Amino acid sequence: MNGFKEIDPRDLGENFIEAIGGEWMLITAGDHVSHNTMTASWGGVGVMWGHPVATVVIRPQRYTFRFTERCDTLTLSFLGKERREALAYCGSHSGRDEDKIRNAGLSVEFTDGDTPAIAQARLVLECRKLYSDDLKEDRFVDRTIVDRWYPEKDFHKVYVLQIVRAYVKE
Repeated sequence: MNGFKEIDPRDLGENFIEAIGGEWMLITAGDHVSHNTMTASWGGVGVMWGHPVATVVIRPQRYTFRFTERCDTLTLSFLGKERREALAYCGSHSGRDEDKIRNAGLSVEFTDGDTPAIAQARLVLECRKLYSDDLKEDRFVDRTIVDRWYPEKDFHKVYVLQIVRAYVKE
């Protein structure tokens, strides 16, 4: 990726609670012909099955969902709070109806693994799907989560992703 340096994912010194929950991220999937991105503020980063991993959740109604289902890889792009307007735009407009990446003032670049990523990011995690499953209402131990976040029973699908490459802006 132009203007980025690849680093070992294990060398990331990021506060991902702030980066995901406070800064937000863009989940991008697809190929050279067709791709889409969506804003996300839920997820996590850690270690599982001996790999550095990220966990994200996507509702099936989201246009990006079809791309994540069809592709083995996706990226998580962190743009910084100074790009909040672009992140908000990508979270409130659908790629079904417009080229929301361009309309948000962003562009796509492809990783060494040929996965679309947001060129304006400060950090990109290229990820490979390891596991996915639908969240199920009867599995929630804390029922208040269902009442608060899923009143329409539109449960997310959860993905556990191996972080295969990490890129930082040079």
